Amino acid sequence: MPCERKPMRYGHSEGHTEVCFDDTGKFIVTCGNDGDVRIWESLDDDPKFITVGEKAYSLALKKGKLVTASSNNTVQIHTFPDGDPDGILTRFTANATHVAFNSSGSRVAAGSSDFMVKVVEVSDSSQQKTLRGHEAPILSVSFDPKDEYLASASCDGSVVVWNIEDQTQVISWPLLQKTNDVSDAKSLCRLAFQPTAAKYLAVPVETKVHLYERGSWEHVSTLSDDLLTQPINVVAWSPCGRLLAAGSVGGSLTVWDVSSKLCVERQKHEKGFTVCALAWHPSGRQIAYTDTEGCLGLLDGVSTSSTSTTSSKQAPAKKPATDYDDLFDDDDDRIMDEGLSDTNSPAKKPVVGDDDDDDDEFLMPSTGRVRNRGAILDDENSLGTGSLKLGQDKFEDDDDAGSAVVPAATPVVPLHPVYEGPMPTPPQKAFQPGSTPSHLTHRFLMWNSVGIVRGYNDEQDNAIDVEFHDSAVHHAMHLTNSLGHTVADLSQEAVLLACPSTDELASKLQCLHFSSWDTNKEWMVDLPKGEDVKALCLGQGWAAVATSALMLRLFSIGGVQKEIFSLPGPVVCMAGHGEQLLIVYHRATGFEGEQALGVQLLLFSRRKRQLINGEPLPLSPRSYLSWLGFTAEGTPCYVDSDGMVRMLNRSLGNTWTPVCHTRETCKSKSDHYWVVGVHENPQQLRCIPCKGSRYPPTLPRPAVAILPFKLPLCQTTTEKGQMEEQFWRSVIFHNHFSFLSSSGYEIDEDAQNQSQKEQQELLMKMFALACKLEREFRCVELAELMTQNVVTLAIRYASRSRRMVLAQRLSEIALEKANQIQEEEPEEQEEEPDYSSIRRTSGYGQTELSGGHYSSRHNQEKEEELGGDELGEEDDGAGEMETEEAKEIKKRVNPFAKEAKEVSPATPSLTPIGKVGRANPFKVAGSGKPLTSSGPPRMSNILDSMTSSRKSAPLGGSAGKPNKSPVLKPLAPRPKAKSQTQSTLLQMTGTKAADKKTQENTEPALDQQKHAEAPPPAPPAENTENQRPKTGFQLWLEENRTSIISDKPDLEETDIIKEAMGRFRTLSAEERLSWTERAKGQTGDGEKKRKREGGSPEKKEETDENSPKKKKSLDPSSKLSAFAFNKN
Repeated sequence: MPCERKPMRYGHSEGHTEVCFDDTGKFIVTCGNDGDVRIWESLDDDPKFITVGEKAYSLALKKGKLVTASSNNTVQIHTFPDGDPDGILTRFTANATHVAFNSSGSRVAAGSSDFMVKVVEVSDSSQQKTLRGHEAPILSVSFDPKDEYLASASCDGSVVVWNIEDQTQVISWPLLQKTNDVSDAKSLCRLAFQPTAAKYLAVPVETKVHLYERGSWEHVSTLSDDLLTQPINVVAWSPCGRLLAAGSVGGSLTVWDVSSKLCVERQKHEKGFTVCALAWHPSGRQIAYTDTEGCLGLLDGVSTSSTSTTSSKQAPAKKPATDYDDLFDDDDDRIMDEGLSDTNSPAKKPVVGDDDDDDDEFLMPSTGRVRNRGAILDDENSLGTGSLKLGQDKFEDDDDAGSAVVPAATPVVPLHPVYEGPMPTPPQKAFQPGSTPSHLTHRFLMWNSVGIVRGYNDEQDNAIDVEFHDSAVHHAMHLTNSLGHTVADLSQEAVLLACPSTDELASKLQCLHFSSWDTNKEWMVDLPKGEDVKALCLGQGWAAVATSALMLRLFSIGGVQKEIFSLPGPVVCMAGHGEQLLIVYHRATGFEGEQALGVQLLLFSRRKRQLINGEPLPLSPRSYLSWLGFTAEGTPCYVDSDGMVRMLNRSLGNTWTPVCHTRETCKSKSDHYWVVGVHENPQQLRCIPCKGSRYPPTLPRPAVAILPFKLPLCQTTTEKGQMEEQFWRSVIFHNHFSFLSSSGYEIDEDAQNQSQKEQQELLMKMFALACKLEREFRCVELAELMTQNVVTLAIRYASRSRRMVLAQRLSEIALEKANQIQEEEPEEQEEEPDYSSIRRTSGYGQTELSGGHYSSRHNQEKEEELGGDELGEEDDGAGEMETEEAKEIKKRVNPFAKEAKEVSPATPSLTPIGKVGRANPFKVAGSGKPLTSSGPPRMSNILDSMTSSRKSAPLGGSAGKPNKSPVLKPLAPRPKAKSQTQSTLLQMTGTKAADKKTQENTEPALDQQKHAEAPPPAPPAENTENQRPKTGFQLWLEENRTSIISDKPDLEETDIIKEAMGRFRTLSAEERLSWTERAKGQTGDGEKKRKREGGSPEKKEETDENSPKKKKSLDPSSKLSAFAFNKN
């Protein structure tokens, strides 16, 4: 019975059209000259459509991925059936002419008018193979079902079979007439490999179809029909591989049975237009076709049963396919269960695997009804062809009926155990952050915050251009790329390039050291044989290269080979910044789409060490790493393919915090942001928007966009959530201050003060909001994050709001913070000697707003501003309070001013000892100005009044410490005084600690300092001593040091202090108080006397007037002698 030709439907505008079925056979999909892809559920219904470009030349569909070749020289992916853009798979320099999937749907082959064929991995489009050799536009491409070969036809008249892996030609046949373009070709020559059995390659040549045997590539037979008078345009195999359909220029549609070489079906296009595309329904019962006028047609009921000429084996074997399909199309559930169901029928899987053993046994389903009668009859009537053949037939019928496509080998391998667990993920290849894929002829080898390195590799030129964002660094360079460099990095000092090895040449590393002061600015190194450069990066004065031998080689910037060490796994990428090197590598095999990456962070300071040792690198689910680098301030960060940006949070034990999700700002699924740089201050993510692609083209020059950061906290639409997000983002983005200062770099004091002020303001606002919501417990939690000075504002706010219980609790916190500051003084003093290791940790702790020095020092001004700005207006009785406070503070503050003076000279003289960076920043005291006299005095008064019942020792600390800024100075010199005080708070703590530790030594030191600044002699000295006894910790440590050392003999000095701090804090409050009392007892009556006298007023005034000026005129060395030597 001949098949039925359905009436044609108009689908696209006039011109070339293409057609295919989806995997289930439910949809017909067409594309055409109008740039639309149309999705038809049936010829009677109106189709949905997706616009993919101005024109769509070709399409392929598999596993929910729709690939189209469009007029903008790209091959794009869309999701199916939703039609959402899913990125650009590859680009050509001319339009792509044909695309095809392999049998598993993992790769796409595309031919183009620029004479190239590309094979691209769908999951990772950077993995591409380019097949070069044709001398004219490509007409068609087809994958071998075993994924080993690819066939292509071209306008140069040749049909070529390629070995995909080697990218070489296996054989080439000159079969076609030469033309200069696809539009002029007599035939599209859409060739095809036989599915399933994979025995033949069918090539339409004029009015015949040549069959070539796979492997030997011999011309084994020719299919022809006397009624065909015009060239065949396109051929297509049925899913079972037994029938071959052909569509010709004159509109003829012919189906052959390949084994008998007989024509089993002939149809004619209703208007005689050229047939330009054919597609078989997965069942093998229908053929869809399109013509050059944009119309879609369907042949229904294609079958071999009507053909008397077919052998008896073939006729019944094909029949079940027809029956199956009737069942399938009718969608009758009962029959479906009998004959078709993939999941419900227990019989189905065995039929696939075990036909050859016992056909009948497996054809009886659990329902008791006979399944697939045709197959059983066929088994009885078959003419001795053997059960294996029959088994295959039945397997193919199952397949035809719509089940998943299974490779041909499956039926032949019976009863082997099958692994059904999670599948391993192919490991992502090594890449250079800031580069575009290496298969592109024009690409970015590097785009970073220094400049851009572009590579050109086309017929005219193989060259590299280097361009600097700041031409003051160096002028632009044009380098011939005779060695074929594929990876590059760029820094303020040099350009580093590397090429892979070839059969003759070793992998080379080339460095253009343009910042060199001598005349030889270039050096080159050959890597050992068999070792290839996989990733490289530049730091300050060094270069690092990771190789295929799992080695990391370090070089100096001038070319001296330095350390070499082994990597734990294959490198993925590296980044360098200053003295830091960040390496990401594969630590294991990932599963189910996950990558298992590890990260190492090394520091090449004077004491080289590893900060992160092979920790797993967190990625979004089923994503891979797409960019790795450092912020401009030196904090490691990276971006994954899901668009999530993560940054190292040094204050939380080197964890990775997500700080931005770039996908949230993308308009469509296929848009991406290509990151080129990250800045913490100001907070900027610099990236290039890529429409429909993951990376930008080199021309036109892409524009850089700036994205804001946002932590993915909960409920950021609420006021509370917004403030929390701002606060924690500010904390994370200002961690770099403590890292830089501890690493010996200068830091921007103003920016640091500003950030601290901003954080404390946010805390105060959150506190006020929590008060309004009557969340007093939450208020106390927020107060824990505040500095001591801001807690006093919170106390004032609470008492104004008539929340006396809260105010009482807050005053306890203020006291705790004061004690904490005192306890940390000895720690800091002892940490001073080995700044490189310990200062870093103390820095982190303190920047974390826990009320440590770091924060309290910077936060005085802040909250003095807060005090002035926020609470100034509401301050009713502040006037009288201030006069009282003035008296008290004159006693407390001046000595601190004096003490600050004593210590500040330590700052310059520390320079030679290598503490430059740490010292200099504090010399710059940018934010002296904002101090207002109302903040601290008011605070001390509140604290005094709120906690009058408490011991005076802690109170002295709590009130005195914050008031180090001399608030009640004469107006004119105040800023200088303050700035000087600020700049030296950290050293003050050191000096105070030194005072406490070696009292006898300190007094001579203080004398020296008194001589240096005659006017304010007594009170400062007294008060410095007055501070000394208030740390019982010092005394406790001296007595318990031996026991700590005996418990843990291998501890360093700094670790001893940390251990001691931990133990001291576990003591009860009474015990700690008793130690404090004992410490006070050492200075005995002097203290009481001082408390009564409070120093002489005249001297105080002199101090007030002179201290600012004196600070300037102090002799630094005399101060350092008192500071540095007494410490020891």
